[in-house]
Amino acid sequence: MMISSRLRKSRGFTLIELIISIVVVSIALGGVLLAINYTVTHSADPMLQHQALAIAESYLEEILLKPFADPDGIDTESTRALFDDVDDYNGLSDNGARDQTDTAINGLHNYTVDVTVASTALNGIGDTNSKKITVTVRHSTGINMSLSGYRTSY
Repeated sequence: MMISSRLRKSRGFTLIELIISIVVVSIALGGVLLAINYTVTHSADPMLQHQALAIAESYLEEILLKPFADPDGIDTESTRALFDDVDDYNGLSDNGARDQTDTAINGLHNYTVDVTVASTALNGIGDTNSKKITVTVRHSTGINMSLSGYRTSY
């Protein structure tokens, strides 16, 4: 009789054990939900970074394909479609990515593109027949990417 009463007392969970297990499961579930929330909110970042890189590459390629020196001697072309040398792009600032004819590209209006062109010497050589072009692309979510290239007078 004594053995069966002990068995009855040792079965099941106490209220304290049940509350502790609920708290532990809640904490674990909260951590998992935080990880899922972080992943979902940042899942588009790689795509935005890739777009920013593609925009910077296209601007830089456009600029590097232009002549080093101004071919017509007029250094103040009024629109991007008329830019005919590397220096014309210095100070260019576009709100929203644009193509070579200065037409806005659909879906890329959240990007800002800034271009700087500076005369520089390569490898410490005193000759300044080179220009460093820096294209900086920013997105409204905080992405900031810079791409640089050099154009020489050859």
